[in-house]
Amino acid sequence: MNKVIIITGSSRGIGAELAKVLAANGAKVVVNYSSNKQAAEAIVNQIIDNGDKAIAVQADVSKTGDVKRLFAETIEAYGHVDILINNAGIAIYKLLKDTTDEDYNRIFDINVKGVFNTMREASTLLQDGGKIINFSSTTTRVMLPTYGAYSATKAAVDQMTRVFAKEVGERNITVNCIAPGPVNTELFKQGKSEEFINRLASMSAFNRIGEPQDIAKIVLFLVSDNSNWITGQIIGANGGFA
Repeated sequence: MNKVIIITGSSRGIGAELAKVLAANGAKVVVNYSSNKQAAEAIVNQIIDNGDKAIAVQADVSKTGDVKRLFAETIEAYGHVDILINNAGIAIYKLLKDTTDEDYNRIFDINVKGVFNTMREASTLLQDGGKIINFSSTTTRVMLPTYGAYSATKAAVDQMTRVFAKEVGERNITVNCIAPGPVNTELFKQGKSEEFINRLASMSAFNRIGEPQDIAKIVLFLVSDNSNWITGQIIGANGGFA
């Protein structure tokens, strides 16, 4: 896979796993991070130590200027961009009545505006025949208290994915969305008790929560030519959770 891939928010969690797996499969990877430079460089060093190619680029995806620089630095390093993976996101777990204006603005700026910003750049800078993979969430299919604002951001990403697929189809660019269920990451586990995590695990067909590797395998398929007839889709990756 001789492709140049930008992965937003890839200094940890699912994004870090994607960076390592895709690089191991021949991709030139851009590990994007917002503030954790040390973690991003650690992932890049792991990839390089394995004989693969990666660079780290700081950019806050909620800021238009940062996203323009992310693409510019990628093109400067590798010549072009083939694939965009929108993995960056945050979660704020609060009842709607307790969600502040600041909470609302922050989660929508990163989870929705971040995807909007990168897709807008990709509309002209991604190579013909490229691929975009956004990340949604299975929480859009269930009614979990305290997930109101988070689920709303992911529903917005779902619809942007569908519409954008039609807008860039003439350039043979596919745009799809992965909607994971619970996955064993720092973001998912923050603020959750072991009892709650076990209860969520019991809702899957396999009595466990997902692992980052489970998601990476789906991404490997979506970035391959085998997925060329799939676009505008929201793919549930949740072990039968919902």
